[in-house]
Amino acid sequence: MKNKNFLDLFAHDKPIMAMLHLKGETADERFERAVRELDLLLAGGADAVIVEDYFGTADDVERVLRYIVAQRPDIVYGVNILHDYRRAFSLAAQYGVKFIQIDSMAGHLKPEDDGAYGEEINDLRRQSDAFLIGGVRFKYQPYLSGRSLEEDMDIALGRCDAIVVTGTGTGIATDIEKIREFRQLIGDRAPLVIGAGLTPESCGEQFAHADAAIVGSYFKDTYKDTGDVDPAHVKTFMDAVRAVRSR
Repeated sequence: MKNKNFLDLFAHDKPIMAMLHLKGETADERFERAVRELDLLLAGGADAVIVEDYFGTADDVERVLRYIVAQRPDIVYGVNILHDYRRAFSLAAQYGVKFIQIDSMAGHLKPEDDGAYGEEINDLRRQSDAFLIGGVRFKYQPYLSGRSLEEDMDIALGRCDAIVVTGTGTGIATDIEKIREFRQLIGDRAPLVIGAGLTPESCGEQFAHADAAIVGSYFKDTYKDTGDVDPAHVKTFMDAVRAVRSR
């Protein structure tokens, strides 16, 4: 049975969900890199991983999930299939995925298309044991609803278990005023997750308003999504998070 609150999945406050972007030229390279990065991220203190077809494919995601179930079943792991949320729900059911990320929950569709989308999302949720986290005014997503942010937020809160807030792009800082606005609109109805651009320098200020974060680019040697996971970057980041937790 699903836990009562998304944050109940994690052993620590202010949990960090690390991205596995599945970089590589071949399926075998993507898999081997993912396994290596998984070990580095968990050893460095990340609280969970999100397996995403950012550079790879949904089949690559499934291969990594199969490995996790066989070799690391006790970790917290999520999935994001960027353009196929139905496949994400299917993989979640098959591989015991703890949570699903969908980039946009509301605001990205025209009103005439949004109703059917919401009905399908809620139907998939009813059939799933996984939590669902999703964005509003998410990076790279269009704004087509014509509704206010407050209206789209209320709709999104009826469709998911946590709201993800981002700035304008991957690795780009999420504006603190946007985080504060989202927190004010959400109140205590759901956790707020920072979805992009968090750094050791900004985590204290941003975690005063948010409950969790997704981190990808900072953990790379180049601080870009195209880089390789660097254990020193993971340590620096998680040391800062632990300092915030201890306050």
